[in-house]
Amino acid sequence: MYDVHTHFIPQEVIAWLKENKSLVNAKWEKKDPNKEDFLVVNEKWGFELKKSFVDENLYLHEQENIGVKHSLVSPIPQLFMYDFSAEITSELSQVYNRSLANWADRETEKISGLATVPLNSPVKAAGLLNEAMKLGLKGAIIGPGLSEYMLSDDFFAPLFEEANKLNAIIFIHPLLCEDPRLKKRMMPNLIGVPWETTVCATDLLLSGFLDKYPNIKVLLAHGGGFLPYQIGRLNKGYSMWNNVSSALQAPPIEYLKRMWYDTVLWNEGSLQYLLNTVGEDRVVPGSDYPFDLCTWPPQISGEKGVNSLLGINVNT
Repeated sequence: MYDVHTHFIPQEVIAWLKENKSLVNAKWEKKDPNKEDFLVVNEKWGFELKKSFVDENLYLHEQENIGVKHSLVSPIPQLFMYDFSAEITSELSQVYNRSLANWADRETEKISGLATVPLNSPVKAAGLLNEAMKLGLKGAIIGPGLSEYMLSDDFFAPLFEEANKLNAIIFIHPLLCEDPRLKKRMMPNLIGVPWETTVCATDLLLSGFLDKYPNIKVLLAHGGGFLPYQIGRLNKGYSMWNNVSSALQAPPIEYLKRMWYDTVLWNEGSLQYLLNTVGEDRVVPGSDYPFDLCTWPPQISGEKGVNSLLGINVNT
């Protein structure tokens, strides 16, 4: 069993946050006596700092105990730091990337890693992606854009040109949706998270991004959000409207099959639909461990895609 969607925070990153807590407004808050402290950065997206986020031995033990033999480890979205200056974002990215690369080098058989990069400075991001992949990381995890830019915008071209040269994985992971209508009942997470992926992935698909950067391995979190399940509507728009089809060389369904998707769906019917729609070689097992809404253990359907994504031979 493999797991391509997990998160971890190395001790070097925790040390950096404590050293720079005033700079990034980092707080450790006790919200429940039965839980670990919650980490809140810049008054946004606080989460329980479970031991499995920060303890290497515990992380590896829990993965092995459930039957996962190799995991792809990503930085956590709460520490992307896009709201800060490019200097701050770059500094933390370097600390994070070197720490994960060192861990992956020590545990080659058990884990691979992805970098975090300063999306708020695409030129710096390109350089740090190159540096991270020289250290052995497989690519980068990024958010779905910035408030003023979609990922298809030319603003991000330096990053994606470098990623295309390096045949990098670009794991697009949503942040919590800040739509003011989604303030209650955990809706920023429940539907806002997949909605952010849907908007981003649809924009990439319709923009011609996948033709422009054919070597980038685009991995979408949480089964691709809502996009795969409304692909018929995009196909219909492609047949009806020139401003939908003009940037594409084939119907949207064909581009859907050129990206990868994790299995974090919590529903066997939804997962089966995804497998039927994009093919087993494009669906990879993931859990979102150790967040509260992780699918634990990861659903193992779709392991055929692991080899093409990570370059690991899968024996099922």
